Amino acid sequence: MSMTCFTRMVTCRLGALLLMCSVFTGVQVLVGVMPAGSEPPPVAEASYLLGPEDVVKISVWKDEHLTQEVVVRPDGMISFPLVGDVPAAGRTIEDVRLELVKRLNRFVQNPQVSVLAIKILSYKIYVIGRVHKPGEFLVGHYTDVLQALSLAGGLNQFAAENDIRVMRRNRGEQQVFQFRYGDVRKGKEMGQNIILERGDVVVVP
Repeated sequence: MSMTCFTRMVTCRLGALLLMCSVFTGVQVLVGVMPAGSEPPPVAEASYLLGPEDVVKISVWKDEHLTQEVVVRPDGMISFPLVGDVPAAGRTIEDVRLELVKRLNRFVQNPQVSVLAIKILSYKIYVIGRVHKPGEFLVGHYTDVLQALSLAGGLNQFAAENDIRVMRRNRGEQQVFQFRYGDVRKGKEMGQNIILERGDVVVVP
């Protein structure tokens, strides 16, 4: 047997094995190579709360007409056939899946529904001021203040490290959280290193 034939046989058998795994386990198997220098797309954690602009793929087993990619609208809703508008913003993927199962039960017997977050576009934070790379950052996981500063390349030599503030708009009201980088760097007052919410602005004077 030639080397080319042998390689093709191994590739075919590997593909068949991966397909069997996806069928019997229900796990999606993706085989591919990331382009050189590219970054993997953000992946939502199980506890991630959806927000406007996030894209989810909803599938109902054995019904290709009920398989769609939908965008969370600015009002926090998604639209899906048969059930209409479903609240999604501020809910986890599992919350949305259970809501869809509940509503589809009226139209489909024992619906097998899967929901995947395929694009995380709502969790944006901002770092401005005396950092090396100020700007908007799109993140696919919960991020604290230290991590945000790291994304921005760290403080520059002129930064007032103990006068950093986190600005947050909550239901129309502005909240301000102090962050003393010098203390946290020494392992003190670690409670200042809060988890940022989408839309938070870290200000480094």
